Amino acid sequence: MGFGSVFLWIILLSSVAFSNVSTVYAFTGTYGVNYGRIADNLPPPERVVTLLKASKIKNIRIYDADHQVLRAFKGSGIEIIVGLGNEYLKDISVSQDRAITWVKENVQSFLPDTHIRGIAVGNEVLGSDNQELGEVLLPAVKNVYNALHRLHLTDVVEVSSPHSEGVFATSYPPSAGTFKENVLPYMRPLLHFFSKIGSPFYINAYPFLAYKSDPEHIDINYALFRSNQGIYDSKTKLHYDNMFDAQIDAAYAALEKAGFDKMEVIVSETGWGSRGDETEAGATVKNARTYNYNLRKRLAKKKGTPYRPKKVVRAYIFALFNENSKPGPTSERNFGLFKADGSTAYDIGFTGLVTSSAGSSLLSLKVIGLRGWFGSYSLIYTSCSAAVLLILMS
Repeated sequence: MGFGSVFLWIILLSSVAFSNVSTVYAFTGTYGVNYGRIADNLPPPERVVTLLKASKIKNIRIYDADHQVLRAFKGSGIEIIVGLGNEYLKDISVSQDRAITWVKENVQSFLPDTHIRGIAVGNEVLGSDNQELGEVLLPAVKNVYNALHRLHLTDVVEVSSPHSEGVFATSYPPSAGTFKENVLPYMRPLLHFFSKIGSPFYINAYPFLAYKSDPEHIDINYALFRSNQGIYDSKTKLHYDNMFDAQIDAAYAALEKAGFDKMEVIVSETGWGSRGDETEAGATVKNARTYNYNLRKRLAKKKGTPYRPKKVVRAYIFALFNENSKPGPTSERNFGLFKADGSTAYDIGFTGLVTSSAGSSLLSLKVIGLRGWFGSYSLIYTSCSAAVLLILMS
């Protein structure tokens, strides 16, 4: 093969990688977790890595680009989406140099050992009433993407921006899903840019919030993936037996009406509060366990929705830990799969850092790598403070 043919082949390979950024690099499998840290009692990031590996969680989202966290995930193989907070959007939107500096300091300097696979630019911007943020979101997204392009990272790191359900004018039935008129002037050009660079549409979908707002008219079994009559969408002639799928298909319907029927929907947040105020219907440990257990089973099936059966659903669960410093109603501090001490908040099949009889103290874990056991690389976690031996095969 001549030099010219080799050069052409390299170009072709590069274009293929670029066109598949979102599907190839950003998400392994179908299950991820949001690692929020608005708390003063969480385990250090190094132990969080141990916890995630024990539970075989391969994808996380963080809401910033904290260097201590990113250093802790070095060599873990866990894929991370970092966040560029709303407070930075205005500055990033007006300065390409600032965008390049931010990407260099918070992304490039940790690659390739820390697997940063995405940057979420802003959070729930267009569902809010902040018009100023809405106006600077797209310029900020473009500057971040251009920074990645200049640093030759667009085939490794995806650019996205998660939205709340507040961007929709209606979402019931799913086929009626449509964006709010006042959102479209900002949403449509943003979607146009994302469609050009191959980014998906990220939506925060919470059946818990829908049920909490109208418990008299919403069947809790429908919200929790339990047996129920479901709903029938007469326009599409499709039946829905759970609200999670219905919320995703409402997003697909809205995208289709806006002219982006090829765009993939990924759930950037979903979860269920395990404790709440008297006014927060359904916020119980039992319901949280039921939702997250059934959701995990649903995602493990690697299937699509009734309206998009070939688009495998991917979702990040909110959240890894209960966060005791979050403002708002009680449920905001009780979405965790795990408690602050590393024990499970309820059992959905994950392994905690604390045994049921170990009280509230964290185990002192020592990680020893051994080769040859069971013909594979194994990790043995031994406790210095309790008689615990956990063998995990990778």
